[in-house]
Amino acid sequence: MADQLEVRGPESRALAVESNGLNVIADDERKGRPSQLFWPWFGANVSVLGLSYGAFALGFGISFWQALVAGLVGIVFSFLLCGLISLAGKRGSAPTMALSRAAFGVRGNKLPSLVSWLLTVGWETVLTILATLATATVFERLGWGGGALTKVIALIVVCVLIVACGVLGFDLIMRAQAVITIVTGVLTVVYVILVADRISWSTVSELPSGSSQQVIGALVFLMTGFGLGWVNLAADYSRYLPRRSSGPAVVGWTTFGASVAPVILFGFGLLLAGSSTDLSSAIAADPIGALAEALPTWFLVPFVIVAVLGLVGGAVLDIYSSGLALLSIGLPAPRYVAAFIDGVVMIAGTVYVVFYGDEFLGEFQGFLITLGVPVAAWCGIMLADIATRRRDYADADLYDPRGRYGDVRWLPVVTMIVATGIGWGLVTNTLASWLTWQGYLLEPFGLGGKEGAWAYANLGVLFALVAGFVVQLAGGTSAVRKQERVM
Repeated sequence: MADQLEVRGPESRALAVESNGLNVIADDERKGRPSQLFWPWFGANVSVLGLSYGAFALGFGISFWQALVAGLVGIVFSFLLCGLISLAGKRGSAPTMALSRAAFGVRGNKLPSLVSWLLTVGWETVLTILATLATATVFERLGWGGGALTKVIALIVVCVLIVACGVLGFDLIMRAQAVITIVTGVLTVVYVILVADRISWSTVSELPSGSSQQVIGALVFLMTGFGLGWVNLAADYSRYLPRRSSGPAVVGWTTFGASVAPVILFGFGLLLAGSSTDLSSAIAADPIGALAEALPTWFLVPFVIVAVLGLVGGAVLDIYSSGLALLSIGLPAPRYVAAFIDGVVMIAGTVYVVFYGDEFLGEFQGFLITLGVPVAAWCGIMLADIATRRRDYADADLYDPRGRYGDVRWLPVVTMIVATGIGWGLVTNTLASWLTWQGYLLEPFGLGGKEGAWAYANLGVLFALVAGFVVQLAGGTSAVRKQERVM
């Protein structure tokens, strides 16, 4: 286990490099109340990117009301999953991917750890791309440039903020997220007020309704874009709470903090995108920068601040947890080194997309849905495992293949692989050329093939979630009882 931090004042702790990695947090370091979970979760999800999801949802060919219902259900339910996974952090005081070993085994857990690393590194890269593109777009409108030099400067500033917080760790992240929450929240309200006159309710209300399959497709996409993109790191922040903390409070504050801003922003984004087909089209190429078109010139600099801070808030949580996932895979290095490595990968990915890539939205959707399937399968397995446990985790055995959690537990490993294989056969990603192989089970299952009515419902994500939960609940409960009898 990593050495524990020495006792310091709050300011020095925030600026010190955190030494905690995969280890269980010591009793004297567990602090705070469940209500404090509001700050990191709100700060990570108050991004104006939530407005762009309104355009993404309407892109499924559904009406305002259908999209609103899909958004409410998809956002709140997916973040409720995060809240439930957070319970494991309170019970075990270790990172999510360390606690996942209780279900998968110490080495068997390398499979979900790899998926988690890919998802978190992918998300932090996506958020950095968006921040860079948004800055360049706004600066171009201001007449301050907008070409390669502007993008390079924006990239450097954004990456320094993200990597610094990821390397320094938990205390700085908690302080930074509180600041980001306040600044971003205030400036976002100003943005909403300034562009409210662009809304045309008559245009929005005339949007034609889509089929039930299209509504399900939008709902699943919103689930993967919001809560399912966070479940694999949900316990990383509740692990610092005392184990006596209220479980319902942990679930409630995580769910509320994460979902309240996206619900409001998504609803307003629906009204904006539904009022202008041009705006919806522009968002596909530059999801954040396109939102600046409706703003007066004097608010463009504050808009850059709110956009970048909101995106940085999400990327900071991702880079911290991607480092932990990399350690769980087996990287023999301190946590801060793992976070730095992930930062290098993030920068490389951003440089490629910003300077050499093509249209953004198709690749973004493909990324979310593709990794959403295995993450959903893992989430279902983990939820069932948490639900069947009556006692806290055995700390030492989470790190010992010879302990009660074992080396490889084949039921959850095989379940995740099979559920992912079937799930990929039930989703489609025609906008991303490298993912056209998906959807291979739509025709054999009588769902109309890749051009049928169910093609874009992305049922594979829901299937993987339910299958993982049901199989683990039915077949893994006896293993959990055996583990707990040893204690």
